[in-house]
Amino acid sequence: MQVYRVGGAVRDRLLGLPVKDIDWVVVGATPQQMLDLGYQAVGKDFPVFLHPDTRQEYALARTERKSGHGYTGFTVHASPEVTLEEDLLRRDLTINAMAQSDDGQIIDPFNGQADLQAKLLRHVSPAFSEDPVRILRLARFAARFGFSTAPETMRLMQQMVVDGEVDHLVPERVWQELAKGLMEDKPSLMFAVLRESGALARIAPEIDALWGVPQRADYHPEVDTGLHTMLVLDYAAAQGAPLVTRFAALCHDLGKATTPPDVLPQHIMHEARGVPLVEALCQRLRVPSDCRDLAVMTCREHTLVHTAQQLRAETVLKLFIRCDAFRRPERFGQMLDACLADARGRYQFENCDYPQPDYLRRLLAAANAVNAGEIAQQCSDKKQIPQAVESARIAAIKAAILN
Repeated sequence: MQVYRVGGAVRDRLLGLPVKDIDWVVVGATPQQMLDLGYQAVGKDFPVFLHPDTRQEYALARTERKSGHGYTGFTVHASPEVTLEEDLLRRDLTINAMAQSDDGQIIDPFNGQADLQAKLLRHVSPAFSEDPVRILRLARFAARFGFSTAPETMRLMQQMVVDGEVDHLVPERVWQELAKGLMEDKPSLMFAVLRESGALARIAPEIDALWGVPQRADYHPEVDTGLHTMLVLDYAAAQGAPLVTRFAALCHDLGKATTPPDVLPQHIMHEARGVPLVEALCQRLRVPSDCRDLAVMTCREHTLVHTAQQLRAETVLKLFIRCDAFRRPERFGQMLDACLADARGRYQFENCDYPQPDYLRRLLAAANAVNAGEIAQQCSDKKQIPQAVESARIAAIKAAILN
């Protein structure tokens, strides 16, 4: 019985990165031997055990054979005869197919160290094509490490898309991988891989459709809506924005792909057209409600936010009410952060002056200062309370605008 560190723990150590989770593989053991040593069995699909003291996961060395579509269509074989190299062979990328023994020796049968040095993401074997989730994982690693994809691996992923493997992905798993990739330092690199492989058009056609759609005439002429969206997303990531804000940044311009070109310069229609697209994307991928709601709000309101300093007090109040800003100021602030990313997600605009968020926060604070309870007490006709509170808030917003 031999125990090895495997996968990401070995990779990250070689890269000089913090090792968060350690995965272990056990060669030459049976499930009963693990139980006799005090390990707790937790694996449903294959033999995985929790260490009695550290609670870390130890998996028996195994092989996998394709038996159906998607990432669940596998038959697993685990036995004491499975070698370490056979276990590593079933893994996705060479940089994830290394092991380390207790004495520190690196076992690297597929040249993962060389690919780390070359900053390349390369599949271990043709079995990569049997699991479409691996396309998403590779794209996510591209966003994390800034690595390129080996040409032969990209060709393999493109063929997987043509063969329809991506169409069998479970929506929840797609969202899980996309959400992880969105939280990387450079999430645009994930979408670059997904676009080049053809997978983005299958899993998120609303986003894929943005490339080739022109931006406004005053934008950089080489920046179409797809590239602009990636700049917006990367700006949000650079600010350390939470997932909800990054997803809102990703979805804010979805309507432009369905808006006639002659309407685009005026930005009259694309917000309204975008909302159903955001909702459809979120429904299909089972996106959590907090991400969906902020993305819909940002898509609907971001152009209005851009013109905040030209808005009448009545319009500002309607914006606050639509966004439920009085009850959920934090979410409203996240929407403003997405709008800031939109304004600065352009070449040479990374540090442009954008006072709208602070301006609207100041007006919201003024409207919030209105004492609704006091107004209610002063109203003899209770039916007039909502109108009286609205009038007082408009007056407060007007005063704040003048100041």
